[in-house]
Amino acid sequence: MEETVVLGGGVIGLSIALKLALDGASVTLLEKNACGGQASGAAAGMLAPYSEITEDPDDFFRLCLASLREFKSWQAIVKKESGYEFEYIESGSLHCVYHEADLLSLETRKAWQESFGAQANVLGKEELKELEPELADEIIGAIHYPEEAHVYAPDYVKALEVACRKCGVKIFDHLVNVKLEKATKPALLLATNGMSFEADKLVIATGAWALEQADVLNVSLPIVPIRGQICAYTLEQNRVHHILYTSQGYLVPKANGTIVNGASEDIVGFQTDVTEKGINRLTNWNGKILPFLKNEKPFHTWAGLRPATQDGYPFIGALTEYPDIYMACGHYRNGILLSAITAKLVAEILDDKKPSVPLSSFHPERFT
Repeated sequence: MEETVVLGGGVIGLSIALKLALDGASVTLLEKNACGGQASGAAAGMLAPYSEITEDPDDFFRLCLASLREFKSWQAIVKKESGYEFEYIESGSLHCVYHEADLLSLETRKAWQESFGAQANVLGKEELKELEPELADEIIGAIHYPEEAHVYAPDYVKALEVACRKCGVKIFDHLVNVKLEKATKPALLLATNGMSFEADKLVIATGAWALEQADVLNVSLPIVPIRGQICAYTLEQNRVHHILYTSQGYLVPKANGTIVNGASEDIVGFQTDVTEKGINRLTNWNGKILPFLKNEKPFHTWAGLRPATQDGYPFIGALTEYPDIYMACGHYRNGILLSAITAKLVAEILDDKKPSVPLSSFHPERFT
């Protein structure tokens, strides 16, 4: 049987490995650190394409929407195969505004998103207070998306890893570094510890680190790591019910009695340290949406690296010169959401099937 190697143990790589294994492939997964240790485990876990993409029904929006609709069945598969529970809550979301002029933009957004099947409602102040009594009085309206959901990212990623192992994926982690030495079939990969791996098919899902393989593959992969800083507060149970958005950021209530507040972003290479300035960007505005946060201090702060491509679209697809090497990286801040559809699409193209979502806009050689 041919061996498929997935390079990268984040949420994208783990999802692809699991899907391929469930389809009967022999799969090896290679990870330089711990699985889910970078952007994946640090994410707020939102499944919110309507809230994230507000202005243009482009191909990226279509990809994200397809993944939201895939996620309900996908998360059930992950739970079944892993035997590991994780939070998946169809909480719905509220994108809140403070000015009358912004209500018109919400109506415009509602109109185009409804053509894609969105269940969107623009709510006034009184209706909002019925849904979320704790919202600030200055908020005059919001658009409500009852379909949007969220997962608890650390547990979701852990469940993916457990499911992969139970389904026969051979996982080699803490390899420090893995370099593609030969791209022709079978591809040859060498780890820092001296281990070598051959791949009849290779999927590169290393997020912001995919650039390390660009020279060997003779492609241009403009991916920049964006540091996202997040904080979390303890929260009385059932005090907040929905994902809350404003133009400044988001708040996500979790079942464990916390609320996640994100995210401030900056470009600092591969640094993942937390800064006072970055967290202050969050704490300076969150009281304007939930006033009780003005008197609270976050109990936890952290940062993760988000792999952003030059045009904001991920790289998904096979390479022309090396048709047995596939890219699945550059998902930026939507890796958790896009894990379901990316796994499905990669499995389809590895099996020479027509992808269920058109992939021309995401071709990995579009900058080459």
